[in-house]
Amino acid sequence: MTPAIAASPKLTRRGWLRAASALGAAPLVGAQQVRPNVVLIVSDDLGASDLSAYGCPDIRTPNIDRIGEQGVRFTQSYSNGPECSPTRSALMTGRYQQRVGGLECAIGIGNVGRYDEADWLAKRGELGLPAEETSIAHMLKTAGYDTACMGKWHLGYGEKFRPMRHGFDEYFGVLGGSTDYFRHVEPDGTPVLYHNDKRVEQSGYITDLLANRAIAWLQRPRQNPYFLYLPFTAPHAPFQGPGDAGKKLTADTWGKGDRATYVRMVQRLDENVGCVLQQLDRMPRTENTLVVFISDNGGHQLARNAPFRGRKGSVWEGGIRVPMLMRWPKVFRAGATCDQVAITMDLAPTFLAAAGAAPPAGRRLDGVDLLPALSGERQRFGRTLFWRAKRAQRIRWAVRDGDLKYVREDAEEGLFDLARDPEEKTDLLASKPELAAELRNKLAAWEREVEAPRLREFHRGAASKA
Repeated sequence: MTPAIAASPKLTRRGWLRAASALGAAPLVGAQQVRPNVVLIVSDDLGASDLSAYGCPDIRTPNIDRIGEQGVRFTQSYSNGPECSPTRSALMTGRYQQRVGGLECAIGIGNVGRYDEADWLAKRGELGLPAEETSIAHMLKTAGYDTACMGKWHLGYGEKFRPMRHGFDEYFGVLGGSTDYFRHVEPDGTPVLYHNDKRVEQSGYITDLLANRAIAWLQRPRQNPYFLYLPFTAPHAPFQGPGDAGKKLTADTWGKGDRATYVRMVQRLDENVGCVLQQLDRMPRTENTLVVFISDNGGHQLARNAPFRGRKGSVWEGGIRVPMLMRWPKVFRAGATCDQVAITMDLAPTFLAAAGAAPPAGRRLDGVDLLPALSGERQRFGRTLFWRAKRAQRIRWAVRDGDLKYVREDAEEGLFDLARDPEEKTDLLASKPELAAELRNKLAAWEREVEAPRLREFHRGAASKA
């Protein structure tokens, strides 16, 4: 088995009290000092290869790259879904989004359900992430953390689904999936900029506003460790660079743009990430602050997902492969590369482990703690991961088992060896039908296991009409 992480020491981690000392850092005294701050930065629809750290030829992202240069760059990181809401649900809960029900597709503008189960929930006022689905913010808050979310939510418009119900002390951002970068309205003109539970108006480019709010929150005096969730809207449509304030949008032009504008959006995102990092570096506990950068799914039509096949909305690699960078100076050796297969829902158990916390009794997380792989305590381990995405009447499936990946999307079905063929060009289905059958069986068993309790009434009704 190959090491999960290169250029990193092997640690025998029995809690993170010993991790800093093993890396030559000053010994830590007291549990309060050991618990790290956590800053999670999420981009929206960024392509797998849209950072210069991942070989992008036309976008310079020195600030985001710096997170990996001072820490770890992942080479096999996945999103839980190929769209916004599904991945954000898994991110918040540390569990497959299918367990929630109704969040296997991005919630539509105006709280619209885009497939049958989601539409059924929307009509009942239940489309969103219920507060009972214990979030990472709630779990860290219970462990004594201050918490804030500054950015795109996209897990329900209704008040009972908003960030303040999920353990965040403060929220500033947009509730839905897409907003004009200057006017902060959806395509139909609905204003969606909120501070806590109240709609607000504020001038400025939304990427700048979110970073400024995050920095102001970081500057407040506090005694507790903190969790800052900073989900930017960039570079999601509409395609507006920082100099495009006069660019008028309509519903017809909302999703249209060009690569040059997209480049400006990503580079402005990078500049703002740099401002946040500068603030962190001025603070006394920056050495004990875990910073993570990740995208919510693969890139759209203007993004660069090369060399992977497909894009946002697809369960081919291009729709679900994402960049992920982490730094934690007291624990991670700078400049490491990690080839451990990871997925969005791993972040919740990783943050809990770093904080010395745990989910509530009886709450099983589907993600895994990545710290043993990052510390060198654990060699690279194989995983079986599942994807199911729904939109209208279309369902797309994928399962990765070790290096084998089975895909069923639209009229195409295929089996691929990602170790030899990450571009998914060589279909092994005809030559290895027994392996494909095994993965189909695993997929079917997983679907039964993750069925959402709140959809049982829907499924009973659908069965009675059949």
